[in-house]
Amino acid sequence: FKICFYFSLLGCVTCLDYDEHYILTFPNGYGRQVNAAFGVFIFNAVSILTVPWIELGGECSINCSKTGYNASIIFHTKPFYGGKKHRITAEIFSPNDKKPFCSIEGEWNGVMYAKYTTGENAVFIDTKKMPTIKKKVRKLEDQDDFESRCLWKDVTYNLKIRDIDAATAAKH
Repeated sequence: FKICFYFSLLGCVTCLDYDEHYILTFPNGYGRQVNAAFGVFIFNAVSILTVPWIELGGECSINCSKTGYNASIIFHTKPFYGGKKHRITAEIFSPNDKKPFCSIEGEWNGVMYAKYTTGENAVFIDTKKMPTIKKKVRKLEDQDDFESRCLWKDVTYNLKIRDIDAATAAKH
C-alpha cells in the first residue's frame, strides 16, 4: 500500500544578476513506512514500530530559455528490498547538445557527485554542509487570500492542535 502525491506544478527561479529564468518541474511525493520487525511495507499513521517518511520519486527538469541550458533529474525511489533512500541522478546539457556535459549522482539530502566529460570528478554539492537560511514570509495580514500560508492557515492551525476533523473541514 502506498500513498502518492502527483504534482503537476511548475516553478520558476530567477537569477537576478543575469536576468535568467529557470523553469522547473517537481518530483512526486510518496508516503512510506516500513515495518522493520516483519520486513513488510505498510502505511499507518499511528505505527509504533517505525516513523513514516515522504519519499521523492520521478523525473524532473530544469530549463533556461535565455541560455538554452537544461537538466534532466531523476529521483529514485527505494526498492522494496535493499537499496538506499533519497537517491538522485541528473544530467546537465549545453544548448542544442544531445549528450550531457555533466552527470550527477548521490543523495538529494546529502552529498551529490559530479562527473564531467572532461574526466574531472568532484563533489557537486554537500547539502549537510549548507547553512540553513530562514524563510522570509510576509505577515498573514499582508498576503492575498489565495497565497499559500493565508489559504492554509486554518488547516495548519488545526493540525498543530491535533484536531484532524477541523483540519479536514478547513480544506473545503
